[in-house]
Amino acid sequence: MKKSYFAFMLVIALGLVLTACSGSNGNSDKNSSTSANKENQFVTTKTTKEMVDGMLAKIEQPALVEMTGDMVKQMYYIDPALLEEYTIMSPMMNVKTNEVAVFKVKDAKDVAAVEEGIKKRAADVQKQFETYLQDQYENAKNYKLVSKGNYVFFVISDQPDKFVTEFDSYFEKK
Repeated sequence: MKKSYFAFMLVIALGLVLTACSGSNGNSDKNSSTSANKENQFVTTKTTKEMVDGMLAKIEQPALVEMTGDMVKQMYYIDPALLEEYTIMSPMMNVKTNEVAVFKVKDAKDVAAVEEGIKKRAADVQKQFETYLQDQYENAKNYKLVSKGNYVFFVISDQPDKFVTEFDSYFEKK
């Protein structure tokens, strides 16, 4: 009985992974996007999904699944109406803290609100692992939050600086 339950759960998990890898979060532009904030003038031709997929192709992480829909509001405290598009990858299993997220904010004035939501998310993850797994708690404490123009990047990883370097590589300053 336990083996069949395990096999059933494995099939569901694999189905979620395949669906997440092949789909879109429904908030992305068709194939590419360009953002130019009048103040910072950073430009990219990549969607948030292309950025996250590119980073994960170069930097090995534990199994992650894409977060969609109402989870953005529930887990990140961000109103999805503020976002033009986003891609969030979170741990498949609740024994890792690794997360990678890129948000494209519709209006630059809302970047601070998105950053505040992300900080609350980081605090929630830290609290969850504070007395659970010490190495994962350390990862959660060392998260990175970076903004470029209308884009906000968040990562929890044991290699956060590599992720920031990759994120920066997607932008040109005009």
